[in-house]
Amino acid sequence: MNFASILLYPIALLFPAVAGDDGGKDRDAGSPPAAAAPALLPEDAPAMRGLDEVVPAAMTFRSIQPMDSYQIRIEQRMTIRIAPRGAAPMVPDAFVGLPDMTLAPRYLERKMGKCLSMSAIAGVRPQGDNRLLLFLRNGAMVAAELDRACRARDFYSGFYLANSSDGNLCVDRDKLLSRSGANCTLTRIRQLVEDRR
Repeated sequence: MNFASILLYPIALLFPAVAGDDGGKDRDAGSPPAAAAPALLPEDAPAMRGLDEVVPAAMTFRSIQPMDSYQIRIEQRMTIRIAPRGAAPMVPDAFVGLPDMTLAPRYLERKMGKCLSMSAIAGVRPQGDNRLLLFLRNGAMVAAELDRACRARDFYSGFYLANSSDGNLCVDRDKLLSRSGANCTLTRIRQLVEDRR
């Protein structure tokens, strides 16, 4: 069996219904066979019969067509996804023989406003129990505290937030939705500045 015949086989099964088969009803012994019955002329079919009379199986698909009431239009809605920040690059093994010392810089928290531009956020990383570390596009970092009921580890794979009218993420106003389903608000944000001492 070639590929074309496999595709056309289901269509060929519909031909007995189109040719005027009576659907398996008992026939009289004296009635002529179906081949002797007059065939439908092409000009008779559209004028005399609808599609439902010619092909009874077409009625089945009428209920599947969508109605206008099922269509919904959503306007002015945008969800922003903040992806997690990638791992820091590996430090070369140049300091193998030196005694252990902390190479990570220390950061101080500095007060900032209550809002932060959503477009400035480049990435996120959970830090501690209920703190998120937000990485900004300009290289700055912001520590964001979540309310007590939320855990920072729920945000390991980033978060979603709805776009506000002013385009800012504000404390006690906007909700962060983690990909695992947690829904949290920010209670405080602080800018992190490297300690130069």
